[in-house]
Order: sequence, then structure tokens, then C-alpha cells
Amino acid sequence: MRCLKLALGSLGVAGLVAGANLALAEDHEAGAHVEHVLLVSIDGLHSLDVARYIRKHPNSALAELASHGITYSNASTPAHSDSFPGLLALITGGSPVSHDVFYDVSYDRALFDPSNTACSGLPGNTVVFDESIDQYTTDNVSLNVIDPAKLPRGRDAGGKCVAVYPHSFLKTNTVFEVVRDSGRRTAWADKHPAYDLVNGPSGHGVTDLYTPEITNVGGFDATASVVCTVENDNLKVAAIINEIHGKTHDGKPAGSVPGVFGMNFQAVSVGQKLAHDAAAANCNKAAGDRLRGKSGGYLDAAGTPSEVLEYGLDKTDAALARMIDALQDVGLYESTLVIVSAKHGQSPIDPAKSNKPGHFADLVAKLPAPSNANDIAAAAAISSANGCSTGPCGFLQDDDIALIWLQDQSQTQNVADYLNKNQQALFIDYVLAGDSMKLKFNSPQKDTRTPDLFVQPLYGTVYTGSSRKNAEHGGFSFGDTGVGLILSNPELPAIKIKTPVATSQVAPTILVALGLDPDALDAVRVEHTQILPGWRQEHHR
Repeated sequence: MRCLKLALGSLGVAGLVAGANLALAEDHEAGAHVEHVLLVSIDGLHSLDVARYIRKHPNSALAELASHGITYSNASTPAHSDSFPGLLALITGGSPVSHDVFYDVSYDRALFDPSNTACSGLPGNTVVFDESIDQYTTDNVSLNVIDPAKLPRGRDAGGKCVAVYPHSFLKTNTVFEVVRDSGRRTAWADKHPAYDLVNGPSGHGVTDLYTPEITNVGGFDATASVVCTVENDNLKVAAIINEIHGKTHDGKPAGSVPGVFGMNFQAVSVGQKLAHDAAAANCNKAAGDRLRGKSGGYLDAAGTPSEVLEYGLDKTDAALARMIDALQDVGLYESTLVIVSAKHGQSPIDPAKSNKPGHFADLVAKLPAPSNANDIAAAAAISSANGCSTGPCGFLQDDDIALIWLQDQSQTQNVADYLNKNQQALFIDYVLAGDSMKLKFNSPQKDTRTPDLFVQPLYGTVYTGSSRKNAEHGGFSFGDTGVGLILSNPELPAIKIKTPVATSQVAPTILVALGLDPDALDAVRVEHTQILPGWRQEHHR
């Protein structure tokens, strides 16, 4: 009788292209040892956080996973670090070059306003896929479903004007679709109903999707406190444990454990961002009383966590331990590949670098009045994009980056020149536009979603005036893109790989581990994504 042994491969595996990936997948047989993949995104988790936590907590769940797993200490997101492209990297194997999703709130020159049910007039509109698209009660409590009346509109293949759901906005398939097509169940839990995104273009990739809203518009916002965020995370943890026991997220019989399943944690991300914890009375009272009013983030450039952040790390690790215990209880630990990573990091790590000068468009508006025609037109173009609420007039999105879609794309170079002239006043590190944009993304002239300009600020700068947060994600900085990554299974040796890898390599590795063809992922074929180095399978008698 043959069985599958997981072993450490040579670093030469990093050079395998899609065709070689397929050869590995074809080497699998029915009954391969890895039967399930548990994918966990600890949003905000840096490699530095992983190393520090394991060193300080040698008996932690993270230490347990690393003790028989591959730790990638130089992993990064393949592009900028908003939650949507960050998660899509993990589950599609690609970047916005293939999946074409840049942010949870972005712009598409081919879509229409939600109220434009006839898709009439000129196309172009903001695309909103955040907590605001939920259905709510009169008391501002999310019903944890999407309100189709709040979705952008577009024409389907038959020319009909329809609501565009997050999953149908995605241009490439997901691991959930590939695994479900193989006859296995799939499951995912995340922070907003907008994470319908993970279903992929088919709309049916995830058998069991659970999305308890973490931020109710006009109502309770769990992210005001790491304590309240942990409680929202625990809803999803309970769902995962039910899945491990062969149930649905809410405890109903399901008949089998998913082939691939997982969730995101928000507590670390919130613990990194909070200027001051604002625990509500209905959250954990003891922890809330202890942490209320205290600052989150890091204490120094070495990544020493504040008490608020440490609480998020500890509670997340304890939740991982509960998952491990559940897998062991049902005898699935040896046949499950556990992957811990993050959609994104958080910037800055060094609190001394934190700079919140205000929103990007407001900073531009405060510049001295431009004196030549090109600069006047550039300033007007930025103001117009920022002031556009609906219709084909462009858009400006900012966090610790600024993305700009212009109404008049012929102004792109003027705007880039104007911004570069004012780098110091605008806290700009560099601007991507024109040829430099095309080196990393699709041409904005041909792709209806690619921004005309990316503005990367100096490290530590967050384009906000908010007093609630000291850090943010979305940009290209090492704090944003550098994330933790561990692949763990009891039959793996403990190894650390410092070779640079991308989180997009997780998706094809998941499929190879399950004996499936990684080339079944559209993004893998388009972007020639390789499996993670150090991973191979060997059969033995």
C-alpha cells in the first residue's frame, strides 16, 4: 500500500514554472496524505511578529505550527496591500494584473451607479464593496447579507443591466472553485458580506460562506476596540471548529470536512491601528476595563507590541490552539496542511515614523496656487476626482497610499509632474504613472479599472486626519507588504526559508497539496505563478 510523505524540497523548486507544477500535481494519487487545507489569514501579521511571538512564547500555537513546518521569513504580497487584493493573492495565485481588483472601494470606467438600473448614459462609477452594501435593520444592525440595490450596475454577457456582486467583479477563479469542482466541500469566514468575493466568477466557489459584519454603518463598530474585535473573531473561530467536526458553520450536519477552508482574524490588525482602545460595555468587561483608553501599535522600531496589540496576538494564538486541538480530536491533524499568513501587513511598525497630515486631496488643495496652465489643470483634475460622488468623473482613494482615477486621462502626465514638483509638501516617496505604472499593472488606457496614478507616501505617512488610528495598510511599503507565512503539517521538518516569496504562491501550493492541477487557476496561467519553494511530495511504499 502506498502512502504520501511530505518532505522538504530543494530551493530549486522556486524555479518551477506552471508546467512543472502540473507535473508535480500529476504525480499525486488518490488517497494522498493531505486531504484538507486550513488557510488562516491573521490580517496585519508581519514576519517580525511571528519571530518575536515564537521566541517569547515557545509553547504557543504558532510555535507548534512552526516546529513542523516551513516558515517563510521574507514573504510579501505581490502588489499593494489592501484587504481585497491581499486575500485574492492567497486564493487566486495572482495580483490585479490578472484578477483586476485594486481596493474594496475603487473605480471602474465600464460600470454605472447603483441607481442607474438601465445602465444608461456614459459609463464610469465608483465601486463600493465594503460594510455599506449590507442590508441593515432600522437599528443599524447588519443582516449579514448584501443589499443588491447598493451594488454598481453593469451589462452582462447578454447585454442586460444587472447588479455587479463582488464575486462577479473578480476576473479570475479561486482555489475554492477548483476544489469544489473536484467534488469537495469548501468554507470561508470573513469580516463583511462583501467577501462574497471569494466565491469567484461562478458565484458558487464556497459551499459554506460565513460573514458576520464587524463594522455596522451607523451602529456598533467592533474595530473601535481590540477586545470587541476578538469577540467578532471568535464567531468565525467557532465556525471553523464546526467545519472541522464535519458540520456547517452554524453546527448543522454537513457530511464531510471541507477540502479547503479557513478564516481571517482582525484582532492583530486592529491592535496595530488603534490610537486608543474604545472597548464597549457589551464586550469582555475585564479586558475592556483593563485596555480601554490605552494605545495600540508597537512601542519601538524593533516591533515590541503594546499591551493592546499583545492582547490581539495572544487571543489569536489561543484561537489557533483551539483549531489545532479540534483537528487532533477528530484525527485530522496529520492529514491537514495548515497555512498561516496575512492579507496585508500594517505601516508603520516604528511609532516614531507615524505621520497623519490629512487626506491627500486636502493637502493638494493647500498647496500654493499653481502658476502655469499645466499645473492648474493638474490641480483641477485631482480636485475633480476627489469631489466625484457618482458618474464618470473619476475617483480618489487614500490610506497610506493614494489611488487616482482621472476623468480626463490625457491629464495623467501633467498630474504626475505636478505631484513630483510638490513631493515634500505632499509627503510623497514616489508616483507610479505612465510607463512606470505599465511596468507593474495593466495599462489604464486599456483596462477600465487600473488607476491612472499610484501615490506612495513616505514610510509612516497615512493620508488621514483621523485620531482613531496610528497605522494603516494599502500601500507598497515593507510594513504593508511584508507578512508572515507558515506551511505546517506534522510530517514536515522545521525549516526557515529566507528566499523572497509572494503570497500569491500559496494558491497553487494548496492545489498541488490536494493533488489538483495548479494550472486550473486562471491567475497562475496568466502570471506564471510558481509553487512555494521547499514544498514537494514523495510517494513511498
